[in-house]
Amino acid sequence: MVTQTYREASRLLLTQAQSELAAGDVRQASEKGWGAAAQVVKSVAEQRGWAHRSHAALYNVIAQLVSETGDDEIRRLFDVAGNLDVNFYENWNNAENVSAGLADVQRLLDRLEPLA
Repeated sequence: MVTQTYREASRLLLTQAQSELAAGDVRQASEKGWGAAAQVVKSVAEQRGWAHRSHAALYNVIAQLVSETGDDEIRRLFDVAGNLDVNFYENWNNAENVSAGLADVQRLLDRLEPLA
């Protein structure tokens, strides 16, 4: 049940991120993009009984998933999401880059959802 809640939240947050970007709010789009990525990672971690209550724990989950699947693209896509999180605080990125980041978050969700 919790796994599905995280997975549903990830999709909702990605939709909200795209709406925020369309409205011109790159900071909120960035934060929602990070949230979407974090929630899908939490869904996989929860299903496996892995810790997921901190940023460090999420990065550990990603490392475990890369080891498990051999898919290093998972790490790259999550790193992009981490940059979106930074952008929420620093506001250094532009709409084009945030849009590309959200597309990468979409790819991350597509890769991780089947693992949950």
